[in-house]
Amino acid sequence: MDDERWEAGMPVLDRQAVGEPGMPVLDRQAVREPAEAAATATTAAPRPGHTTNLPPSLQGLPQRSVPEVAPTPLQRHYINLSVVVLICGAIAITALNLGARLGDPLIKLCVIVAAPLLVITTADAILRIWRSAWAWMGVDRGKGLFRLAWVATSLVGLAALVAASVAVLFA
Repeated sequence: MDDERWEAGMPVLDRQAVGEPGMPVLDRQAVREPAEAAATATTAAPRPGHTTNLPPSLQGLPQRSVPEVAPTPLQRHYINLSVVVLICGAIAITALNLGARLGDPLIKLCVIVAAPLLVITTADAILRIWRSAWAWMGVDRGKGLFRLAWVATSLVGLAALVAASVAVLFA
């Protein structure tokens, strides 16, 4: 396995081939059997997103995805960090529903633990959306611009998250 993200016990995922039109595109078994995949390589069709190894039902349709070239820095830890944030948020919301105030130590502790993790996981997600936007620009400008709009929206949400966290800590 030449994917550094793979760990023992994980299923092997079918990854999309990365390449420009006219370059060799390996079939979906390339991750599992590189030697056989190299022998069955085909070339991409003249238009982006149209490869000869697509099933007939998908040939001629617009490209549905763009391969991810590099993982984001926190991709391996994203779910674990998000679970910590989820638990802290559930505790804080439950405490608030039971009558705690924003200035109570339990609420502040939850914010101190969860806010930095939420900021870095959100920043990691924004980076992934940013990369996706620029990957789509060469294929479908509309989809790329749509993703850039999500980047802007996410940055506004991140700023609101930081402001709310500061408000809780100084309450």
